[in-house]
Amino acid sequence: MDSSFPPAQDAREYAAGAVDDGAARSRVAEDTHLIRTAAKVTRDLHGAKPAIYWTDFLLSAGIGYAALFAAIFAPSVAVALFSGLIAVLALYRAGSFIHELTHVRRNALPGFHFAWNALFGVPMLIPSFMYEGVHSIHHRTKKYGTIEDPEYLPLALMKPWTVPLFVVVASLAPIALLFRFGVLTPLSFVIPPLRKLVVERYSGLIINPEFRRKPPEGDLRRRWLVSEIAASIWAIALMAMVALQVIPVRAFVIFLLVMSGSVVLNQIRTLVAHLWENDGEEMTVTAQYLDSVNVPPPATLPALWAPVGLRYHALHHLLPGLPYHALGEAHRRIARELPEGSTYAKGNYKSLWALIMGLVRGSARTGSA
Repeated sequence: MDSSFPPAQDAREYAAGAVDDGAARSRVAEDTHLIRTAAKVTRDLHGAKPAIYWTDFLLSAGIGYAALFAAIFAPSVAVALFSGLIAVLALYRAGSFIHELTHVRRNALPGFHFAWNALFGVPMLIPSFMYEGVHSIHHRTKKYGTIEDPEYLPLALMKPWTVPLFVVVASLAPIALLFRFGVLTPLSFVIPPLRKLVVERYSGLIINPEFRRKPPEGDLRRRWLVSEIAASIWAIALMAMVALQVIPVRAFVIFLLVMSGSVVLNQIRTLVAHLWENDGEEMTVTAQYLDSVNVPPPATLPALWAPVGLRYHALHHLLPGLPYHALGEAHRRIARELPEGSTYAKGNYKSLWALIMGLVRGSARTGSA
């Protein structure tokens, strides 16, 4: 599959309607055909398999924490670096299940949401409420790519320095999270204006600085408060133990570096999850698909930098209800059903590097315009 970027032009034309009426009708038909075909051939793949979720998550978290402790107590720098790398990759995979929590019904995986928060979300200061209720907006057809989308910025249309800044800011996330839960959370419970600010601005894993989150309601409000209080207690206890030298500064720094590495890896993955060329207009389903990215086999590295089904991000936007373990089979079925030159094929790319270079070239063109 050619990894150049003509699909971005297709996406822009879909969004802007830069086609005549006949072509527009043709694309509506193609849109319908793509959706119907994908739904038809994957009808039996929508059931989440608890054994796969539990095994994958527990192994990822277990390996990640074991490697983190190995890095902290390593007898040499080489062992510390190797263990730290394993910790970053394994904990990144464990953390990626937060994406599944927003799409899989709670009753399909009894206890999994609680276990994820207890074993990863709270200890790593990323409880699931930071994503639940936010990510779903990104999947709304009339919100995707607009100013109301919390997870979209037209990065390819912004200044060239935006792309590296996007990654550098992510590296500071552990410090920001410690401050958010260890300082802002307790203060916000006694200062109402600060609470409003914390809920609106600092309670979501977002990239759109214009997005403002609404206060939670119903069951989410209860779960939010429980996990936020737990994360706050942990953040305060962690900082206190470091200050009192119960936890050595070296161990604390390694913990922060591993956290930072995982967040940066996710931020790089986010850079290539979409083409980021929409300028705020509403987009059709097909346009959203073409603005999103699959990096399917035979590429092997995406298993590390886009785990838990994230290598099939375009397919996920087409069928957001599919569990991650079904995406590979779904991709194979749809690819067999639709020809090589179809719209579906245009969402497939070869490598991370090709996607990053395409994004950089796009921003460079914008910067020189």
